[in-house]
Amino acid sequence: MISSKAIPHKLVANSNSGWINGFIGILIFSGSMPATRAAVQGFNPLFLTVARATIAGLLALCVLLLFREKRPAREHIFSLAIVAAGCVIGFPLLSALALQHITSAHSIVFLGMLPLTTAIFGVIRGGERPKRAFWIFSILGSLFVIGFAVVQGLSASPIGDILMLLSIILCGLGYAEGAKLSKTLGGWQVISWALVLSLPFMIPILFFLLPPSFSEVGTSAWVGLAYVSVFSMLIGFVFWYRGLAQGGIAAVGQLQLLQPFFGLALAASLLHEKVSIGMVAVTIGVILCVAGSKKFAK
Repeated sequence: MISSKAIPHKLVANSNSGWINGFIGILIFSGSMPATRAAVQGFNPLFLTVARATIAGLLALCVLLLFREKRPAREHIFSLAIVAAGCVIGFPLLSALALQHITSAHSIVFLGMLPLTTAIFGVIRGGERPKRAFWIFSILGSLFVIGFAVVQGLSASPIGDILMLLSIILCGLGYAEGAKLSKTLGGWQVISWALVLSLPFMIPILFFLLPPSFSEVGTSAWVGLAYVSVFSMLIGFVFWYRGLAQGGIAAVGQLQLLQPFFGLALAASLLHEKVSIGMVAVTIGVILCVAGSKKFAK
């Protein structure tokens, strides 16, 4: 007979594992904006989006065949299409287009709104019901990051800002939908099947957009393409979807508040972009908000 104390302990352990997996996913995603910024210096944004999806899709197909995974059921196709539209196509394309107008440091700050959009779609699509205090910490954390963006000059490029905002909305939807589906299909299987589902569209477009020569593409652009294809588009999602499924979409999604600051540190060190000293104070505030939202998530 199962002890009554065993179930709560198991739930706590599962929740903690969710936060650990989610944190690893965020660390991987933090390099996405600097890597994309480096990649668009040598590749057209549309070609970059298609290339990263194709590379990741072919890798995912190999993994699915290696482990002999069963095909997803018909009722899963719609959800996988949403994941593909948000995470495989929408966010990569719109963010790459935005990075033609703004710096990676500027774009990273917009990611501060991603936890809130993920939580909202977690309620709409995942049926989660966080406590009122959770929403207070979530909104406060987003305001910290948005305020930081305003101080840095949010109106630097209206086109870039609008593109980033649209990418955040689509990404939040893709995160929430993928996390919900991960509970039945599995974390790495969700992103893998979403990528494979995109391949019939991506491969023809890739050949159509293929440039006549790559001779002028620098090493940093190739490294950026490799990172966003393998880590941002595939490996990061393995940890991220697992974390969201284990710890809750709205709750673990708050870890995304830390992503802008990991990314800003990378932008400063790798791309030598200017980062304000106010980042330290805002980071502390964001960490406190993440801790508060974790406490009141359920």
